[in-house]
Amino acid sequence: MDHPAPATPPVALTHRRVLRIALPIVLSNATVPILGAVDVGVVGQLGEAAPIGAVGIGAIILTTIYWIFGFLRMGTVGLVGQAAGAGDEDEVSAWLTRALMVALAGGAGLILLQWPIFWAAFQLAPASEEVESLARSYLSIRIWTAPAAIAIYALTGWLIAMERTGGVFWIQLVMNGVNIGLDFVFVLGFGWGVPGVAIATVIAEVSGVALALWLCRDAFARPAWRAWERVFNRAKLIKMALLNTDILLRSAMLMIIFSSFVFIGARFGDVTLAANEVLIQFMYITAYAMDGFAFAAETLIARAYGRGDPARVRRSAVMTGIWGLVICVLSAAAFAFAGPWIIDLMAKDVEVQTTARAYLWWMVAAPLLGCAAWMLDGIFIGAARGRDMRNMMAISFVIYWAAVFILLPLMGNHGLWAALLISFVARGVTLGARYPALEREAGG
Repeated sequence: MDHPAPATPPVALTHRRVLRIALPIVLSNATVPILGAVDVGVVGQLGEAAPIGAVGIGAIILTTIYWIFGFLRMGTVGLVGQAAGAGDEDEVSAWLTRALMVALAGGAGLILLQWPIFWAAFQLAPASEEVESLARSYLSIRIWTAPAAIAIYALTGWLIAMERTGGVFWIQLVMNGVNIGLDFVFVLGFGWGVPGVAIATVIAEVSGVALALWLCRDAFARPAWRAWERVFNRAKLIKMALLNTDILLRSAMLMIIFSSFVFIGARFGDVTLAANEVLIQFMYITAYAMDGFAFAAETLIARAYGRGDPARVRRSAVMTGIWGLVICVLSAAAFAFAGPWIIDLMAKDVEVQTTARAYLWWMVAAPLLGCAAWMLDGIFIGAARGRDMRNMMAISFVIYWAAVFILLPLMGNHGLWAALLISFVARGVTLGARYPALEREAGG
């Protein structure tokens, strides 16, 4: 591949730089569970079960739908980061415009198709008539900010690529702060119930996208952001479409793996299902901490790739990988020593506690066995190698299902956990096998 000569010398790669990128993301992620807890807690004060269920199911439906557009953040990081590394400031602006166009089109499409989408969602997740009615009210309000909610993926991807993760933290903090504050005002103060929660979220999302646009304002200071001949460059649009499609397919397979884990686990009864749900939260804790260093890998690899510097690609991979490994080792140690206490905190049912403890050692192993896959994901996103991510995930997907069919009859729920961890290892090994090609291509 051809790499334009960068206009400026590279910024030194140091551990301080890695931490400067990673830590705001870790702090940002720490605020995410708080919002969900407050949403549920506020409607819980109404003294009825139906509003809690309505907010829960409505939020899950929209989160799942918006998750489909997660490719926009990942693709934007790789494309913008490489343009920045190559010193092409005009393309840095143009890529943001292209990403925002996808977000606006996607959001408008969801608004237009909201009725069949919500109908299908309730067919898959049926609820009581009262819960469904309240949830539809919630969804019919929130859907109108779909373009803003999706645009935040593009804007945060741009900020991450530009190493401005502090901005991502402030976006999350402002959105959650506005949402939580308005929850209390609209629900407990004005008595608006479930619609009040939805309106609070709408205002929070608009506030978040407004702040994000302001933080990205230098992208709009260059005429290139609206140089339509550049923006609609056929080759660039095709490149973006192919990358985003590959990332979407990869993410869909990953989601199927995790969803099937839940559904298959339900076969073993309510207690085992609950125990699995408690333990999977351990994995989410690790993922929240790992995200910061995976994001650091994305932006540093993207910039090194844009410069056409294989040595810098390797150093970026090694430095972020070291921090990722540290997080995974610390997570495994924490789960080993504090796991039983965390289980007791999350579940009060004695049977669930006992069952979860029986499977705890799988969660001790998960960070260690998943570390390579999680960090390599960041590396390949930065290099914009969506095809490799898709193909290696496809191999891991097949291996996961083979493990499920072989191990489930032999080991029961232990076999299910083993299959999940085997898929992590498979993804790490297959992506690792493709890494040398990634590094070679960085040099042209």
